[in-house]
Amino acid sequence: MEFKEDNGALVVRSGGEMLRIEAWGRDSLRVRATMQPAFNGKDWALTEKIPAQKAAVQLGEEKHWAGDGSIDSRPVASITNGRIRATVNFRGVITFFRDGVQFLREYFRCYDGTLSRESRCLKIVSREWKGVIGGSEYSLKLKFEANDGEKIFGMGQYQQPYMDMKGCVLELAQRNSQASVPFAVSNMGYGFLWNNPAVGQVTFGKNYTEWTARATQQMDYWITAADGPRQILENYTAVTGRAPHFPEDRMGLWQCKLRYRTQDEVLAVARKYKEEGIKIDLIVIDFFHWTVQGDWKFDKTYWPDPKAMVDELHAMGIKVIVSVWPSVDRRSENFYPMMERGLLIRTERGAAQTYDYQGDCVEIDPFNPEARKYVWDICKKNYYDLGIDAFWLDNSEPDYGVYDFEQYRYSEGPALTCSNLYPQLYSRTFYDEMSRLGTAPVVNLLRCAWAGSQKYGNVVWSGDVPSTFEAFYDQLQAGLNMGLAGIPWWTTDTGGFMTDDVNDPDFRQLLIRWYEFSVYSPVLRMHGDRGPYNIPALDDRDWGGGYLHTGQPNELWSYGEENYRIMKKYYGIRTAMKDYIKSLFDEASENGSPLIRTMFYEFPQDRQCWELQDQYMFGSRYLVAPIFRLNQFERDVYLPAGTWRDTRDGSEHAGGCTIRTAAPLDAMPVFERL
Repeated sequence: MEFKEDNGALVVRSGGEMLRIEAWGRDSLRVRATMQPAFNGKDWALTEKIPAQKAAVQLGEEKHWAGDGSIDSRPVASITNGRIRATVNFRGVITFFRDGVQFLREYFRCYDGTLSRESRCLKIVSREWKGVIGGSEYSLKLKFEANDGEKIFGMGQYQQPYMDMKGCVLELAQRNSQASVPFAVSNMGYGFLWNNPAVGQVTFGKNYTEWTARATQQMDYWITAADGPRQILENYTAVTGRAPHFPEDRMGLWQCKLRYRTQDEVLAVARKYKEEGIKIDLIVIDFFHWTVQGDWKFDKTYWPDPKAMVDELHAMGIKVIVSVWPSVDRRSENFYPMMERGLLIRTERGAAQTYDYQGDCVEIDPFNPEARKYVWDICKKNYYDLGIDAFWLDNSEPDYGVYDFEQYRYSEGPALTCSNLYPQLYSRTFYDEMSRLGTAPVVNLLRCAWAGSQKYGNVVWSGDVPSTFEAFYDQLQAGLNMGLAGIPWWTTDTGGFMTDDVNDPDFRQLLIRWYEFSVYSPVLRMHGDRGPYNIPALDDRDWGGGYLHTGQPNELWSYGEENYRIMKKYYGIRTAMKDYIKSLFDEASENGSPLIRTMFYEFPQDRQCWELQDQYMFGSRYLVAPIFRLNQFERDVYLPAGTWRDTRDGSEHAGGCTIRTAAPLDAMPVFERL
């Protein structure tokens, strides 16, 4: 084993592997390893320029008791950057320390000639490389010792009722409603970024933690040490990027449904809101306003003058956002030109098809800069130049017909090696060009994200989730963990996406409970696929903007007078908080703090706050306690130390205890920190 210093980095070579550890931001280290002759030069999520740093590297020896009782000396090395230090022993095992206290160590169970705990015959090494037959990639497994009592948060968005990821197995892959953002925050004072977009898995087990990449050319992770989650997020977003400033004219209501089929429908809804005296900030034109997927233009039959429509909406102070999918139907005018130029995803075997909803489609390859430019040029001509303000980049995982990642290939390489980066590059198809034009802040809506996506003007929503109280509860866990993974602009389909019957009183109760939560979320957005499907199609063609079904009305007034009253009341609350909400968006831009925060984010010294996952903080001021069960009209709320004012009646409560509070349908419990 060879240890050396290389311009402030620690480099270790052994058994064909090259390991490199170097300073990368405040109190942070980047760790890479490869079986290749050199590293691939990819920084992936670590995109930000950081001040020049040169860590302290020490090379030395330490004494070991051998199995025969003798003593020998073996090489050891360490690297220190501020509060974090890593040591590498003679078997290449890495151990991490914060202020001299160990917090993480690689898992190693292989005989090493000593009497240490690791002297076992299991033949398990910490970094396991296995060549992928027929390719230059390796499958990689990286193991760490588990820490008793550890809690792990972040990691993006998974549809499950757990906020604490300890004990969970997570697929590192993108799916509809699943966003793999592989940054973990530990209650033991460190953050860990798996800086690798390969498809894989992480297991936060009781006995060990294991990260896997199914096909990769190098291991790459970043680790930081800090006192608490706020400082961890600040360190992390300093090296991966922070959200830009969010424009004030989009902090109100985003109005959407499945789907407005004509420009007359859109204008009728906008005019009705104006008559009702309700200011909406955006109205969304959803899918199949187009001819076929991949044409990326309005169907003139039902959208004869989109420019006039946009002009009228703008005159009412309403921004317009339009849906764009990455799928290209074989019937599209762009299919064969894009296929011939290699701008679409390739399949490794069989027919070229990646998506089959409402057409035989292949999706674009945004890893190819030419593909991004091709799509943008069309969307600019057919949408942006008409005054469209933003894009709803749906199906951005991409939503494969079958998630067989080994079947697909991008210009970057096999999908197994990089597919998790797809949504970020898809978003940059629009963000980069819109930013270059510089006419307005860029805010686009996406269904997926990866580490660093916060930089690219992405409002990420939680996907096509069911309209159930169970799914509602899961969305809170998803949103809190997305925030801890560095994604502060987050939203949901209010009421869930999939509804069988909008007239069901149980659904209407769910909708109100979800809407109250949405008011205390980063983005307030009405959307959903509302049954029953008894609205006739506009025509009998099998293409274009008229044939596909639409959902029931989904405007605030669509659910009865009493529910309309409640929603107007809460929209008034949202409007009154505008200056406060702006301050939260500004804070996200300044230090990476999420808008919706776990209780322990604001109260890291309060042990009970690390256990709570059914209430949260909206910024530092408001404690929000949603209602997650049908016909529940009271609940327990834990108030941390201090004084809290009930925003509903002005009563004050001493903290440091749990209280029982009423929760009528029109009054979700919210307490202001005084």
